[in-house]
Amino acid sequence: MNTKELRELYVKFFEKEGHAIISSASLIPENDPTVLFTTAGMHPLVPYLMGEKHPAGSRLTDAQKCIRTGDIDEVGDAWHLTFFEMLGNWSLNSYWKKEAIKWSFEFLTEKLKIPVEKLAVTVFAGDGDAPIDNESAEIWTKLGISENRIAYLGKADNWWGPAGQTGPCGPDTEMFYWTGEDEAPEIYDPSDKRWVEIWNDVFMGYFKDKDGNYKKADKRNVDTGMGLERVIAVLGNMPDVYHVDTMWPVIEEIEEISGKKYGEDTEITKSMRIIADHLRAAVMIMGDNRGIAPSNVDQGYVVRKLLRRAIRHGRVLGIKDNFCCQVAEIVILLFKEIYPEVEKNKSFVLNEIEKEENKFGKALEEGIKVFNKIEGPEISGKDAFVLFSSYGFPLEITKELAKEKGLSVDEKEFEQEMKKHQDLSRQGAEQKFKGGLADASEQTKKLHTATHLLQAALRKVLGAHVEQKGSNITAERLRFDFSHPDKMTDEQKQRVEDLVNMAIEKEYPVSYREMTVDEAKAKGAMGLFESKYGEKVKVYTVGDPNQKPDAISDSPTFSMEICGGPHVENTKELGKFKIKKEEASSAGVRRIKAVLE
Repeated sequence: MNTKELRELYVKFFEKEGHAIISSASLIPENDPTVLFTTAGMHPLVPYLMGEKHPAGSRLTDAQKCIRTGDIDEVGDAWHLTFFEMLGNWSLNSYWKKEAIKWSFEFLTEKLKIPVEKLAVTVFAGDGDAPIDNESAEIWTKLGISENRIAYLGKADNWWGPAGQTGPCGPDTEMFYWTGEDEAPEIYDPSDKRWVEIWNDVFMGYFKDKDGNYKKADKRNVDTGMGLERVIAVLGNMPDVYHVDTMWPVIEEIEEISGKKYGEDTEITKSMRIIADHLRAAVMIMGDNRGIAPSNVDQGYVVRKLLRRAIRHGRVLGIKDNFCCQVAEIVILLFKEIYPEVEKNKSFVLNEIEKEENKFGKALEEGIKVFNKIEGPEISGKDAFVLFSSYGFPLEITKELAKEKGLSVDEKEFEQEMKKHQDLSRQGAEQKFKGGLADASEQTKKLHTATHLLQAALRKVLGAHVEQKGSNITAERLRFDFSHPDKMTDEQKQRVEDLVNMAIEKEYPVSYREMTVDEAKAKGAMGLFESKYGEKVKVYTVGDPNQKPDAISDSPTFSMEICGGPHVENTKELGKFKIKKEEASSAGVRRIKAVLE
């Protein structure tokens, strides 16, 4: 079975059980400050898990593209990936444990033909916040899972969420597949690594409040996740995840370029894995409809780190010339059918990669010479910072080089040096802000609505080329990234601010309608048209929903945009809008930080 077959088998199975197939959302989350990237299928669905009505209904299924950077240092082993696809199905207050577990069991045993003897599960053991999940355990035993194959584990293993500081959360049940060559032991031992997790069903029956208390939720949601590449590798008895069909051609290209063979040597294999994983992830981030270019902050910093680490490992393999674009072409070829945006944004991706490789490639050789002159046992933070500022070495590369020589790095001093130069360190990059739409406070709702007004005002002042490239909201401020080549003048900023405040003063109603993507386009709605043909979306209008928005400032329709929510009901709730800062985010992208006073 290949990735295309499993992807289709999964969503069609759940479609037959009344689930609407929805499209993968962007890798760059909108208005979720708790993460830099979409890390799971549930992230784009947070507003709906919080109670917003989804236009496709209360049962959903999809394959979601995801990025996880927490395990980036583990990449190079057999199983960790930075970019991966997550298969999922959701119940928005529709079905509960019995149906979810039953369908999981049926899919594993009937569709994937896994013998029940090769399956084991875990359930929540219970604690002071929530009781033991005997209900799930009983459902599993009735389906045919032996009691000896059910393990009860605590919050660290069998509890999910919330996504922010507060929000929906609950126990989960995880499914494991026996990968050992001999028969699976009768009694399941969770510490035995031959049992590999392949699926997870989360039961969001609780809500964590701002004081840290867990209470029963008003609505019960189900969220599931199955890693596409891992399941293909495990069921196909592959030695590692790099042999799946959306990865192996990348490895073959690296073999061709380097003249080395995958598997011939531990270090060669590790470097090939890092190059394949990092370039695949970088291409998917840059090729996203909200594509991010390499930079020194936030998502751009991650892209730069991925590219530079790949380039460095190219040198380990003896590759002297630029090679990243060749590998990137293979990634685009592999994914253009399922994610057409990577083909659409191909020129942007290849241009940015070439620029970064030219820039870093020249500095890399000189930087390594400087590094080799540093004497141990510890690399000082000042030396590490010189490597960063003068030669473009992310801290991770300095640490990696140091580890290879048996040295350590004074990271604390490095962070101090970075602060002095007003650069953002990567420390805590995945959890930089508190709050988010998962917290759904009135203030975040107001600021989220204000981003709609801001984008409309920017297009009126700067032109129709302005498109949202990302946004981030905390309880205190909004941050909005948009496509524009030049720094805004003071006059332009003032005009944008005035237009937003005019829309607030006009007390426009904020409403939404559900319609197909084609209908949304015909009405002139803004937004990422990621949804497939015929799929319904929510279109929020500030002003008259029956008229198209246009460039006239006193139009009865100020803004019309595809969005999930939540929003205020009238612009008069927003107060006064104030731009605090306008700056460059990355090449061709500007950033505005603003508040409501």
